[in-house]
Amino acid sequence: MNPVLQTERLTMRMPQPKDWDGFRDFMTSERSRYAGGHLTEAKAYRAFGFELGHWQLRGFGSFAVCLKGTDDAIGMVGPWQPIEWPAPEIGWFIWQTHEGQGYAYEAAVEARRYVYEVLNWPSAVSYIDPANARSIALAERLGATLDKDAQPLDPGDLVYRHPAPEALQ
Repeated sequence: MNPVLQTERLTMRMPQPKDWDGFRDFMTSERSRYAGGHLTEAKAYRAFGFELGHWQLRGFGSFAVCLKGTDDAIGMVGPWQPIEWPAPEIGWFIWQTHEGQGYAYEAAVEARRYVYEVLNWPSAVSYIDPANARSIALAERLGATLDKDAQPLDPGDLVYRHPAPEALQ
């Protein structure tokens, strides 16, 4: 399965080895501290392998987000559920060069549609560090609400629950 999603401005596809440079640059930067990053290059390499492998093991994963008409990734957005995750997640990060233009929102709306309509998830969450104001604002813009009863991924994480599929109809 090799799904390709389209939005008004974006194409979303499975990550490919050629996406490594952008992923590395983001994950070794301070900006990635809320995405499990600010890693050494070696740890970023393993994390990228995890992104590629998640697709092989689960049949889904974060999509590489590209501007329409290009095949150069500008970030990764989409479904994520390693075996230790308490609940299926929709995650996002847009690389520094393309932040602040609404791409994460646009891609997350499409990723949520995909997980509900194609993967048939009954629910989805986003795990967010409480200091990540930008991600909290995005979750709320997406209509997700703080679920204080949900199990966090890491102690102190906030869990934002996305509206159920029927609420989005």
